[in-house]
Amino acid sequence: MKVISCNGCPLRRLPLFTPQSAEELQFIEALKQDQLTFRADSVIIGEGRTDAPLYTLLQGWGYRFKTLSDGRRQILNFLLPGDFIGVQQNMGDAITHGVNALTDATVCVFRRDALWELHRYAPRLGFSVTWLSAHEESIVDDTLLSVGRRSAEERIATLLIVLYKRAAALSDDPPAEGVPFPLTQQHIADGLGLSLVHTNKTLRKLEARGLHHIANGRLQLRDAKALGRLADLYGDGRPAQRPLI
Repeated sequence: MKVISCNGCPLRRLPLFTPQSAEELQFIEALKQDQLTFRADSVIIGEGRTDAPLYTLLQGWGYRFKTLSDGRRQILNFLLPGDFIGVQQNMGDAITHGVNALTDATVCVFRRDALWELHRYAPRLGFSVTWLSAHEESIVDDTLLSVGRRSAEERIATLLIVLYKRAAALSDDPPAEGVPFPLTQQHIADGLGLSLVHTNKTLRKLEARGLHHIANGRLQLRDAKALGRLADLYGDGRPAQRPLI
């Protein structure tokens, strides 16, 4: 596996990510410990782990989740390239959630005390971590809003638009053939608090109305405006420009 330098990272040329100075890139590179690849469906961070490092997702998709004692799972949010993983763990405490790879995934690895280094010696990068943490909290807030107040159709419409816009922002070209969409119906159900049967029926109903199409691991929005009206989103779902650690 070829190790990609921070300066040569293919994500940094995308408009989605804010530019950083040569000094900041050098500082991030010094904190980077390794680059690892995980196979699809494998564990990146296990629930209850106490020594998990920090990761930046470089390639592939993942998801953050919690499980109950009987195995029921709630997916908290889906992770796409550029997402910073593991900062939710309190220092020295066992992590209360898990992170799994949804597809084959490559991550950049940082030691946990890198957070101290960022805040102490590179305040602008420390603020970037704070921004990323607040951004992820807002994503979880939106998920809670969906689970607590939106109907099944509204929940799925919201998820489809948000993930479509997030995935499209990671591409240089307009996604004429749709965007990658590796979620199964079980992932959608676990992310939205729905049964698998209800998820299947709702997806088929929305597709029959000509709002979207999912096939061969790709998602197309066939009537994004109608889907947006159904979702009742704040804004259009397009991700804001963001830092990249």
